[in-house]
Amino acid sequence: MMSKKILVLAGDFVEDYELMVPFQCLLMLGHKVDVVCPDKKAGEQIKTAIHDFEGDQTYTEKPGHNFTLNATFDEVDENSYDALVVPGGRAPEYIRLNQRVLEIVKNFNSQNKPIASICHGIQVLVAANIVEGKTCSCYPACAPDLNLNGGTWKDIGFEDALVDKNLVTAAAWPAHPQWLAKFNELLK
Repeated sequence: MMSKKILVLAGDFVEDYELMVPFQCLLMLGHKVDVVCPDKKAGEQIKTAIHDFEGDQTYTEKPGHNFTLNATFDEVDENSYDALVVPGGRAPEYIRLNQRVLEIVKNFNSQNKPIASICHGIQVLVAANIVEGKTCSCYPACAPDLNLNGGTWKDIGFEDALVDKNLVTAAAWPAHPQWLAKFNELLK
């Protein structure tokens, strides 16, 4: 497979595993991966949060690692990328308020380029208005947002992933093996 250029949209308190694992795996596969955050430049850091499933009604949250961005948000030309990754955590909740983030997502979708979203990443896809008529997975607490915006939430558990046209979605980081494998298939 030829090397692809992949853009990752992140922000402070992105879920640690949902940023670190795809970033490292996609690099290992030989792809070029740029991670950006609105209002930040290459070399600056974002904080991550570790979400875990420990028997509570929802996930727990602990401090994660700092992640050094390797690209500058204001310099992104989404037309030069082959695919997009939107990790979860708390970052999607506020990066979806950035109009440029929404433009980037819409442009990827209009060109039918692969978009991988996990957990709360669906909030960005919903805000970009690209989920209508699509069946997706996401963290269950985000399902009403998806359904109210014309998408269909499918409960596939926490270890599987779902493909609907150019979208690859999953509920949380335990789905990484399936989510990344299905995303990698779309990259071919």
